[in-house]
Amino acid sequence: MASTSNRTSGGSMNGYASPYRSREGLSTRPVASSDEIQLRIDPMHADLDDEITSLRSHVKQLRNVAQEIGSEAKFQKDFLDQLQMTMIKAQAGVKNNIRRLNRSIVKNGSNHIIHVVLFALFCFFVVYTWSKLSRK
Repeated sequence: MASTSNRTSGGSMNGYASPYRSREGLSTRPVASSDEIQLRIDPMHADLDDEITSLRSHVKQLRNVAQEIGSEAKFQKDFLDQLQMTMIKAQAGVKNNIRRLNRSIVKNGSNHIIHVVLFALFCFFVVYTWSKLSRK
């Protein structure tokens, strides 16, 4: 999982090349658990303050990213809750309109089939007349 000793020869890596590499003075060792990383500090190198500063900046970046993720998740949750309420209201409106339409059909009778047939005959007559007039 992690290399036992990653020693660079002077280049500044700032932790972007690999999550388990660091500058001279810190190196990682493999651990039994995959969620843990153990650091071995080499006291021979004096740039520990730079490493600590670099780690602090990385922790701040991660904290900012975590806060952004949290605020985005809250926004998405609020948006979905609002969308769900809108859908519930729309379903209630459709249900009421269908109920009203059914009551109207029962009250006035169901002669809408006759209207549909008459409309179809009228359309057929118009198309027939138009086809006869266009041939002349």
